[in-house]
Amino acid sequence: MVKVEIVEEKDPQFTNNGSVYASSDSSRTSSSVSLSSVGSNLDGEESFYERVAALADIIPPSTRNKISSGVSKTAGFVKTSGKLVGNLVWILTTSALLVGLPLALSLEDEAKIVAQEKEMLAQQQGAQGMLQPSMYPPPPGQSQQNGVVPPGF
Repeated sequence: MVKVEIVEEKDPQFTNNGSVYASSDSSRTSSSVSLSSVGSNLDGEESFYERVAALADIIPPSTRNKISSGVSKTAGFVKTSGKLVGNLVWILTTSALLVGLPLALSLEDEAKIVAQEKEMLAQQQGAQGMLQPSMYPPPPGQSQQNGVVPPGF
């Protein structure tokens, strides 16, 4: 962080017309002393965030503005597209549950009914095959029985 400090002209470093950059020897030594005093005033407990925030002063304001607008546009796009995708997923899942699930259940019931009908038809054909007379005449000595077969045989 940058600390702004008001320096009065009574300091010994401003002996030549109030300028720190004077060419006299006393100003050179006083400026080096002031640099060492500045170094000792730094806060040793500076956080990482404070250091990164201090780097913002290095980047020019126009570049910071471009970066900021780019990040905000990207964040807006991500937010809008995320909301759109979320709404689309919601529509698809609710439609599948409200339309697809009952349709699938009815198709499954229809398939069960068709399978039962086929099974009953096969049973009827098997029972009729046993009741129909044979194409061949019965052997001599046997009479043909015309009985009714009870269900379940």
